[in-house]
Amino acid sequence: MIHYKTKEEIELIRESAQLVSATLAEVASRLKPGMSTLDVDAIAETFIRDHGAVPSFKNYKGFPNTCCISVNEAVVHGIPNGYTLREGDIVSVDVGVYKNGFHGDSAYTFAIGEIPTHVQKLMASTKVALAKGIEKAIVGNRVGDIAYAIQEYVEKERGYGVVRELVGHGLGRDLHEDPQVPNYGRRGSGAVLKEGLVIAIEPMVNLGTRDVEYLEDGWTVVTRDRKASVHYEHTVAVAKGKPDMLSSFAEIEVAERTNTALFSGHIPAAVS
Repeated sequence: MIHYKTKEEIELIRESAQLVSATLAEVASRLKPGMSTLDVDAIAETFIRDHGAVPSFKNYKGFPNTCCISVNEAVVHGIPNGYTLREGDIVSVDVGVYKNGFHGDSAYTFAIGEIPTHVQKLMASTKVALAKGIEKAIVGNRVGDIAYAIQEYVEKERGYGVVRELVGHGLGRDLHEDPQVPNYGRRGSGAVLKEGLVIAIEPMVNLGTRDVEYLEDGWTVVTRDRKASVHYEHTVAVAKGKPDMLSSFAEIEVAERTNTALFSGHIPAAVS
């Protein structure tokens, strides 16, 4: 069952989603080689609780931490641990926040220092795919229009693999609500998008094939060919004419650029 939100409820979700964005910006400002993924998780949890909110993911269906932190070939749902981030890694940090009765949800993939050009291109392409999906989140379209826009760009134009087993979702009072929002599908299929629908759109894009598998911990999803995977996510409210972005990457990108310059003296060039 789809739960449509009032304008007042959407503003509460926006507050949670913007706190997620601020949390990811805090992470971006402090990420560096030598940190463990547990260190990253602690930064995020402290920031969230200091701002009067609760981590959405902690203890959700038994997940033990605040963030899902997925490194290199890990697609999503990585459990923070003692792994030490090193130059050349990429790391997806997925965060949820619960505040004032509503959840916000967003994810961002970071580069640790210098990374290969082909991985930079994968990251840039996944960001574009997210933007193309979000463009379709308007009243009168269908879920399949979002899915098709992402898949068409990723697979047909860029030649990467779109993960099928994991999807975006509605959110609000619950972290995961209907409808599911796949990153692949047919135009004109799925639920009609109506005003008041809030969804998390989150393409998961693999450098190689789309095939994935679970590790023994029961949570971490990795690419079967062990090639890199990238994940970006936004919380979006469906609206007339133009989607309403509830989360933002702007402050994350500023913090990322500043921090990168500080610890390595290198600012990645834009990749088309």
